[in-house]
Amino acid sequence: MERINIYENGIYMVFEIGDDKCFKLLHFSAKPFREEDIIARSTDYGFRFVEINLAGFDRPYERHGNKYIVTAPGYHMRYESHTDEQNDIGRKLVFTLMDEITKVYVYSHIQFYKELSVIRLWNEVKNCGDDVQTLDYISSFNYEGIEKEGKLSRDEKMSVWVPHNSWQREMNWKKYTLPELGMELVQPAKEQRSSNMIQFSNTGNWSAKEHLPMAYLENSETKTGLIWQIEHNGSWHWEIGDQNGHLYLAVSGPNETYSHWFKNLNPGDSFTTVPVAVGVTEIGFEDAVGTLTDYRRRIRRPNADNENLRIIFNDYMNCLWGKPTAEQEFPLVDAAAEVGCEYFCIDAGWYADGDWWDEVGEWQESRKRFPNGLREITDYIRSKGMIPGVWLELEVMGINCNMAKKVPDDWFFTRHGKRVYDRSRYQLDYRNPEVTAYANGVIDRLVKEYGVGYIKMDYNIEPGIGTERNADSVGDGMLGHERAYLNWLDGVFAKYPELIIENCSSGGLRIDYAMLSRYSIQSTSDQDNYRYYCTIAANSPSGLTPEQSAIWSYPLTEGDKEEVVFNMVNAMLLRIHQSGHLANLSRSRKELVKEALDIYKSIRQELKTGLPVWPLGLSDYSDEWVSFGLQCKETLYLAVWRREGNHHTHTLPIPSFNGKDVEVKCLYPSYSKVPCKWDSQPGEFEVTMNGEYMARLFKLSIK
Repeated sequence: MERINIYENGIYMVFEIGDDKCFKLLHFSAKPFREEDIIARSTDYGFRFVEINLAGFDRPYERHGNKYIVTAPGYHMRYESHTDEQNDIGRKLVFTLMDEITKVYVYSHIQFYKELSVIRLWNEVKNCGDDVQTLDYISSFNYEGIEKEGKLSRDEKMSVWVPHNSWQREMNWKKYTLPELGMELVQPAKEQRSSNMIQFSNTGNWSAKEHLPMAYLENSETKTGLIWQIEHNGSWHWEIGDQNGHLYLAVSGPNETYSHWFKNLNPGDSFTTVPVAVGVTEIGFEDAVGTLTDYRRRIRRPNADNENLRIIFNDYMNCLWGKPTAEQEFPLVDAAAEVGCEYFCIDAGWYADGDWWDEVGEWQESRKRFPNGLREITDYIRSKGMIPGVWLELEVMGINCNMAKKVPDDWFFTRHGKRVYDRSRYQLDYRNPEVTAYANGVIDRLVKEYGVGYIKMDYNIEPGIGTERNADSVGDGMLGHERAYLNWLDGVFAKYPELIIENCSSGGLRIDYAMLSRYSIQSTSDQDNYRYYCTIAANSPSGLTPEQSAIWSYPLTEGDKEEVVFNMVNAMLLRIHQSGHLANLSRSRKELVKEALDIYKSIRQELKTGLPVWPLGLSDYSDEWVSFGLQCKETLYLAVWRREGNHHTHTLPIPSFNGKDVEVKCLYPSYSKVPCKWDSQPGEFEVTMNGEYMARLFKLSIK
């Protein structure tokens, strides 16, 4: 038996190579390995670093149910070799595993990142045998023993943090114990095993329609935790289950059971899994998210937008609602320029004379809405010092689009020999080169004919399990399309590196780092009630970097100063997505908008490197008090909201400033200070807001 012990960037990993070349991952944590923590070593099928399932092979032992344990040939893959090198990013390991029966190889990649306690993993499968093999599952990360640290029962110490996500209810984190999810320990610890599990999956093209593709596992006894994100823009799966005495975590992309995916591998064929990032902490959730924030900044495409953090005005939310006209746009352009916006995006409807929903696809300007052409407006936007933008939904065609009636069916997803419909649209298939040529033509025309420098790329359908055309399975067709779309997007940015494209999917239904490693900015929600939006805003840095998180601020035509302030504070530590009928606001309320944007411009160069803190924890939609901050070295920019309730004063713990002499300044608004005080021991900030639905932005600096 041989051990491979790794300590890199605060991560402890222990691999074991058995005398029979059985390859196991015994440990992955922020704390060192203790042999005595493993209570069930008798099994020869547990602790597998890779689970891989091929059709037609027996899966013995355990009560599998739908769990991905004791996969075949996963449980008898054998170690062949490994490499251990340094690259520009950090340390890189590649383990080669082989199944003697099928001659299927797995090349398991582990990429470390310098000074970050996070790794990126993916597996490449290659069929080196003589027979066709059908691959229906392979993990990207698989680790058994997630509960083994500490002495308390897993029911007492283990919790799973799950980011629920849906339209207008994004970033909705909930914390569960294992018993709350139906996984009580009711067997002797060394024998614990069952037929059920905790599992969260996405099936389809909206990667975050029910949950963000990430989660956090906490051990409250040892203060250790694991955080992971699945970097894929489609179907994914993770599960926590029990297996012969221990709990395991398996993270993957699509599979056959949950996402109708399988792939036939002919001799010589290869398949690469979707990448997964996994980080460790011995401090807690906030530290884990901070590490993931730094990692997300490293893996995304370098771009000027995330350096400059320019302010967007978009004419949709609580404004034109997808019914733009030239007459309405001119005063909005004037007002947006007056308050200091830097992008101006014309949202949906610019291409249709009437109702546009089921006619999208040709992307020609409406001369009814814009009698002198759209270029008149985009030129006017540029004359006011702003970059013009338009709304697109370039992955679909409406069922009443003339072009959709003329092109062949192989442009679209099909199942059962028919085009796939959803919400009166067809799903385009980006594996088809004619489709990508069409999409490139639209982008070229918008840039060259209209002078567009900003695109809001929306996506409002869910085509389901995939497409049967030119695919081994409908899930295979889906995965192929999703990867082709990413390749197309890479080509667009290669051709137009200064073009800003916003990732929008009915708000925040595709918040994933396959997309966000390319897009510089993400719409977080279609929530049109600013009182709820503060929860989305406060929680958003858990799912993406603050400088990519576009938050609507839309002062109402009828409202008071505190309503404007609440709206503006929602966005001021993130990316301001300004809207509302600015031209119709009273002068005093419009001045509050401008004041907020001026302050934002003065601090945004600090914000782009800040790490998120939550003095009151992540926000629930029912919370009276909400708080979120960005720690920028020795300065904390802190947003505080009070909604409806009976508590006029609240105390916010700031442990990073414990024992420090701190200067407190209310940055916004200037017209109304609120009572507040700093207590250096034990590091607490007390705020009083006597009215409901108030918000303030503070700056706390160590003297």
